[in-house]
Amino acid sequence: MTTRSVGDQGLEELLADVPPGETPDVTGAFPRLEDSQLQMLERWGDRRPVPHGEVLIAEGEPEDIFYVLLSGRVAVAEAVGTPDQRVVRVHGPGRFIGDLGMLTEQPAYATSIVADPGEVLAIPAEWLRAGAAASPAFGDLLLRALLLRRWLALGEGMGFRIVGSRYSAESRQLREFAGRNRLPHKFVDLETDPSAERLLRGLELAPDDTPVVLFRNQVLRNPSPADLAAAFGLREVDSAEKVVDLVVVGAGPAGLAAAVYGASEGLDTAVVDGVAPGGQAARTSCIENYLGFPSGISGGELADRAVLQAEKFGARRSVPAEVVVMEERDGNHVLRFADGGELATRTVIVASGVRVRRLPVPGLDQFEDTCVYYAATPIEAQQCAGDPVVVVGGGNSGGQAAVFLTDHAAQVRLLVREDRLDENMSRYLADRITQDPRIEVHPHTMVEELEGEGGRLEAVVVKDTVTGERQRLLARDLMVFIGGVPSTSWLPDSVALDSGGYVLTGSDARRATERGESDGPDPLLLETSLPGVFAAGDVRSGSVKRVASAAGEGAMAVRLVHEHLATAR
Repeated sequence: MTTRSVGDQGLEELLADVPPGETPDVTGAFPRLEDSQLQMLERWGDRRPVPHGEVLIAEGEPEDIFYVLLSGRVAVAEAVGTPDQRVVRVHGPGRFIGDLGMLTEQPAYATSIVADPGEVLAIPAEWLRAGAAASPAFGDLLLRALLLRRWLALGEGMGFRIVGSRYSAESRQLREFAGRNRLPHKFVDLETDPSAERLLRGLELAPDDTPVVLFRNQVLRNPSPADLAAAFGLREVDSAEKVVDLVVVGAGPAGLAAAVYGASEGLDTAVVDGVAPGGQAARTSCIENYLGFPSGISGGELADRAVLQAEKFGARRSVPAEVVVMEERDGNHVLRFADGGELATRTVIVASGVRVRRLPVPGLDQFEDTCVYYAATPIEAQQCAGDPVVVVGGGNSGGQAAVFLTDHAAQVRLLVREDRLDENMSRYLADRITQDPRIEVHPHTMVEELEGEGGRLEAVVVKDTVTGERQRLLARDLMVFIGGVPSTSWLPDSVALDSGGYVLTGSDARRATERGESDGPDPLLLETSLPGVFAAGDVRSGSVKRVASAAGEGAMAVRLVHEHLATAR
């Protein structure tokens, strides 16, 4: 085991600024382990002394050792080695050091340095993962703490930095990719942050060179989401590898459930998605009616937990990996990706869900990359903080967005086409909105026009569909939740679709293709008209558009995959 230490004056000054004591644990993210837990962990690792200044975890490097602090103190710092370096946490005896990368094998987003000499228990990460699986109680504590740390880091803007303009489409794309994939980062806005110019000047860059990503000693100039994915270990599937048993296309609740069950039941499983895990559910700040979470759970946390569960059983994921064509070759299904790669598989589960439906308003294009949003998560909340916001949509997604944004936006107006809120919205949510004075509801109302210049939204012109009255509503940001269209353009003609473009399965697929007895057996319950290709979740014709239903279909599809493979063999 190698050790590293800090020696330059800048880092010594950083350690000199470490405050006394330790960071209070008000969220449960930094629990203190009990003696019985420490005794259990000692079976998996080694005790060793650590001197002042030793670097235990370095930003940008894999978290391959799990450290439990037995004595002394450890400081967690960000942007170490730059003029912006600062201490963000201090830990004392009994706490463990690290982040979610310990389980996902992603690089660390902060640096942990010994502030006061002491002793640690050092456990190789692979032994930790095996031990956590063998001890469910400790595994639950570890997972909860690491998930909370990741969400704290996201909320506090820790991690790598994206420098660019809030009105830049490229900056917006990077911010959304990082946010959807829960990569800790901070956005440095050229428009409002005085440190942006200093950063660029120090790197000998001009504003025209942005956006740039700064991570440890790396400077990525105008990177694509794929470049970010490669840097942070999100592309685990090699398109040149052998034929796999199962590829799940889409990592929403249906796709992630399929990945968990496929991998846990021994199938060589890969899950790919064009953007990030979570699908439509990850765009929701709080899911309150999902079984087993009486206090609700954010779509992002649900996705994080599902990804860890899938990887625990050996499923591999890859984002961004947009499938553009599926074809048949040598008895297998071959998926071709937008970047030119391809992957061959024996079976496919289509869980690609729906694409958001755009608002049919003239001039939307000039605002869509800067001021129009199709999700309401902490990422969007940061971008809309202090602004007047208009939310469009009378379903649960629109209602949840309106409630969530009241704590961030200066003003929230909710526009719905229906006469009553509970017409397409859960009753509990409609009641909550009606009773919240911070939300101004406009029933039977539609958007007719957007006003603004240079990509900066100023107002939304709306029309009352009953009275015909037009009204101008001040708005800097527009949230749109008006449903979606099925993401099926990549499927071959041999996969039958209904009139709305959703995938037909089972007996419906049989009737649509009018196959005869000589064409083989009837499709299985969730099987499409193409043998070996199954569909689950929102993309399937007749599915119930709920998270629990999608997860159930994903699990069921894997059982049918086994039946197909047994018959094929």
